[in-house]
Amino acid sequence: MGLFLLVYIFLGATLAGSFMVAALTAGYATMTPVLYSSLAGFIVAIPVAWFVAKKIRENA
Repeated sequence: MGLFLLVYIFLGATLAGSFMVAALTAGYATMTPVLYSSLAGFIVAIPVAWFVAKKIRENA
């Protein structure tokens, strides 16, 4: 669980920032789309972090 949380901290911030930049690049410059895209990045990061942490545990 500790490895998952560590990976999630980094992936959540990275994906939220990437989704936010994508929303801003697409022309959505108001608060609502930027906020929703950041939230979507954090939500998408949960299964990704789970998969990455699982692969790290298997190879360690």
